[in-house]
Amino acid sequence: MFERMEDLVRKHEQLGESINDPEVIANQTQWQKWMKEYSDLTPLVETYQQMKQAQQTAQEALEMLSEADEEEMKQMLKEELAESKQREEECAQKLKLLLLPKDPNDEKNVIVEIRGGAGGDEAALFAADLYRMYARYAERQKWKTELMTANESDLGGFKEVSFLISGQGAYSRLKYESGVHRVQRIPATESGGRIHTSTVTVAVLPEAEEVDVQIDRNDLRIDVFRASGNGGQCVNTTDSAVRITHIPTGIVVSCQDEKSQLKNKEKGLKVLYARLYELERARHDSEISAERRSQVGTGDRSERIRTYNFPQGRVTDHRIGLTIHRLDDVLNGDLGEIIDALITTDQAEKLRNQEQES
Repeated sequence: MFERMEDLVRKHEQLGESINDPEVIANQTQWQKWMKEYSDLTPLVETYQQMKQAQQTAQEALEMLSEADEEEMKQMLKEELAESKQREEECAQKLKLLLLPKDPNDEKNVIVEIRGGAGGDEAALFAADLYRMYARYAERQKWKTELMTANESDLGGFKEVSFLISGQGAYSRLKYESGVHRVQRIPATESGGRIHTSTVTVAVLPEAEEVDVQIDRNDLRIDVFRASGNGGQCVNTTDSAVRITHIPTGIVVSCQDEKSQLKNKEKGLKVLYARLYELERARHDSEISAERRSQVGTGDRSERIRTYNFPQGRVTDHRIGLTIHRLDDVLNGDLGEIIDALITTDQAEKLRNQEQES
């Protein structure tokens, strides 16, 4: 796995020289491209150099140990040898993870779509809880959240809501949230105190640009209509709401949250691009799903991935068998422990697959 590291070290050095070249700096497009390559390679190169340093230290300790006479010196060299071997192993393991193929979407922003499933009003209320959970998690990560579309229920929940989360690495951490989220609790409308089970589906889509998805504008039907619900003085007085239909796939996106028809159209197109990109990606992934499926699941929205049990105050992620008894913290956006565990499991599975293939 480490055979090509010397080539990457040389490339890193060349990029380091190039990004400091005044002519390259003057060409900002080229400079930014090479700067990103340089930044991406830096952790790899630093870890590799640390591993080589540990190997050298271990070798020197071993040679000195073979010549040492005093028992105290031998003991000191044995400890140094053990520490160097441990550092070498840690660096090697870290390097293996850094060399895993990167998901090209990891650095993208995401569009999160949440829909109430089984459970009617209670499912819609829980959809609103999940929306707040992700918004608070985004705030902790210093990411921006922008509401795209929302269809509110009578009790203040969401039958459906989609929103954009913008920030470095948003998709790399949130992509594991796609699937069915189940809630077990006593609804506010339940007079008998019985626990109900409801479900909500979450889809996490990498934000797609026009360069990612080609859309023939002749394939779009755009209708305008008067918005309904909360929205200020313009609601029901102007045709500001927009419905976009992609005729070949039948995908329909509606947006009415802005007072401006143009802004609603822009938001609607952004959601449409993301859905079409995800559709194409899912089609591609299905062809190689046997090779890429990991313990954290395929991301299919039909999978029940997590249960939020209010009476017991626990959250269980069924893909990795993780249970956390901090339900309130999780719903307040403290998702780090769960997401870190999912990433670790995914990386371990990919490493196993890679070692089996090699």
